[in-house]
Amino acid sequence: MDIDSLLQPLQHFGVNLGLSRILKLLANLGNPHDRISVIHVAGTNGKGSVCAYLSSVLTEAGYCTGRYISPHLIDWTERICINEQPISSEELSQLLQKVQAAVSPDDEYPTQFEIITAAAWLYFAQQQVDIAVIEVGLGGRLDATNVCSEPLVTVITSISREHWQQLGPTVADIAREKAGIIKPGCPVVMGSLPADAAKVVRSRAEELQCPIFTPQPALPISPGWAEYQTIQNPRNSIQYPLPLQGQIQLTNSALALATLEILQQQGLPIPASAIINGMAKTKWPGRMQWLTWHNHKLLIDGAHNPAAAQVLRHYVDSLNHQNVTWIMGMLSTKEHSDIFQALLKSGDTLYLVPVPDPNSANPQELANLASNICPELSFCQTYHDLTSALESAFTDTSNLVVLCGSLYLIGHFLGTLNPL
Repeated sequence: MDIDSLLQPLQHFGVNLGLSRILKLLANLGNPHDRISVIHVAGTNGKGSVCAYLSSVLTEAGYCTGRYISPHLIDWTERICINEQPISSEELSQLLQKVQAAVSPDDEYPTQFEIITAAAWLYFAQQQVDIAVIEVGLGGRLDATNVCSEPLVTVITSISREHWQQLGPTVADIAREKAGIIKPGCPVVMGSLPADAAKVVRSRAEELQCPIFTPQPALPISPGWAEYQTIQNPRNSIQYPLPLQGQIQLTNSALALATLEILQQQGLPIPASAIINGMAKTKWPGRMQWLTWHNHKLLIDGAHNPAAAQVLRHYVDSLNHQNVTWIMGMLSTKEHSDIFQALLKSGDTLYLVPVPDPNSANPQELANLASNICPELSFCQTYHDLTSALESAFTDTSNLVVLCGSLYLIGHFLGTLNPL
């Protein structure tokens, strides 16, 4: 069976946080997660790139390295990789059928995310990975990935007010949920968090007697290179290539390198050459990525929450382009006003398109909102489809063109419009 036909019927279960279903399912499968050494990564933004750095370096160091992420951009197989290679469609289909067959008739049926998460645990156990880098899906405490009692390292990259409907109204509430992945005695690497959030995470780490590390952002030393000062001795440092774009990667790469430093202290050999080569080879598609579309340069990024939008705007400003054209689509559940406030400036052009998803926001409503928030836009227009918006955007070749607002929109672009 194809993967969509196995997973699509489960979509109506939606988001239903809780660990009882996944734990029963994993027990029926022989508890594969108990046979895996794990790095567990949570955070509002940055967790994907941290996972990408870790997976690339550990693979380069010779470890059989699993990586589980969500969402995917084009294909379900992107979510489950070993040594940077996605699982085959055939293997994933077989695993999903095996997982679904393991659901007891008397039990509440697992969600779509729980089914594919169980498939990832099963695959990594079957392939006997040395280490698995596991990205939290939503929150942390009640997320289906939160089933390992002794992760090698827990990482919390950043916290801002996203998914507050499920995780709690305040940043402290959200931090409490993300801190739920911290386990007794296991080291914690923490990014730069708002004071309220940092207090919650530190308190939880102290309560569980976990050492906590907060590395400083790396220092830029030349275009595409950075220097990381070690957490044990800031006078020791390593210089490394930084292929991912944006100043935020100085922070994200430092979180990854601090995690690798802890693994070294735990006895895992990770030579400097593996760090340098692994960082150089890191790829994280769809996030501040430059592509060519019909011979035009295009910048794409998810920027699907206000904090990510601020990071994108900072990067765009650093490029010193006089005029910026934004092509945007968003889901109806996102913080549209705050995202527009973070992105839009006087003189910008804005083209709005639907996201190919049932939860797409209405482009005309977004256009009205954007025009109120930034009346100094040079132009604001809606389009029925992405191709038309792209064609219009590139009629003025002097503008920097940025496609953003939704990872679903980015995935649609990468999967169907054949960029280079």
